[in-house]
Amino acid sequence: MNRRNYLKTMAAGAATAAVGEAAGAPPIQLHVDLDVDAAKEKELVSNFQTIFKPTISKQPGFVEVKLMKLRKAMKGSAPANTSYRLLISFQKEEQRVAWVATADHQRVWPSIEKNLKGDKFSAVLFDLA
Repeated sequence: MNRRNYLKTMAAGAATAAVGEAAGAPPIQLHVDLDVDAAKEKELVSNFQTIFKPTISKQPGFVEVKLMKLRKAMKGSAPANTSYRLLISFQKEEQRVAWVATADHQRVWPSIEKNLKGDKFSAVLFDLA
């Protein structure tokens, strides 16, 4: 095996090991129900795509973020005062808490919050099984 192939193989093995360690425990998900002012929906979606998502995506332990618009309740009732749900997932709850404490979060969260009716949102934390 030549040196170049050996180094590539070692790098690939190290990357696989790092992913395996991170994948040891299931990630967490935070579901944030948002009561969005109907007149500000386009601004919310735009701010999510251009400000919030690119910033949170760079955080340590970040897994995914989605903004979902409520269509209808299929069974039972929809969450009260909710028109959108923000789904945020990190590898560990400690990483999500660290993100909330960053200057980046303090800068980008207002781009979401300013589109709400008052400051109406609720948040529920889940451990994935």
